[in-house]
Amino acid sequence: MKIQSEESVILFLVVWTMTEITRYSYYTFNLLHHLPYFIKWARYNLFIVLYPLGVIGELMTIYAALPFVRRSGMYSMRLPNKYNVSFDYYYCLIIVMLSYIPRKETFYFHVMRIYEKEDDPR
Repeated sequence: MKIQSEESVILFLVVWTMTEITRYSYYTFNLLHHLPYFIKWARYNLFIVLYPLGVIGELMTIYAALPFVRRSGMYSMRLPNKYNVSFDYYYCLIIVMLSYIPRKETFYFHVMRIYEKEDDPR
């Protein structure tokens, strides 16, 4: 199974692309001292929808990759080896996925605070 063909990959790539186009359009127009209202609005409002969609796309992609990672042993290191270290990428991915749960609101509201500071005219 190829993870690249998962719909979740398309989801987070579209979301990341929209985010970067908005961000760099904002920076460019701001540098030119001609910031259209729509670009400013998009910069400060689209993330409300795009951020959760990006997180969902990332988590769905990691979840889809789990069976392949487990079967293949990808990026895992088993004992015995010359480094005398064991690492299982499968469990690492599960920990990464679980770490999103307590941190999702923290990340989201952190981004909101950043945008509020950027928009503050002081």
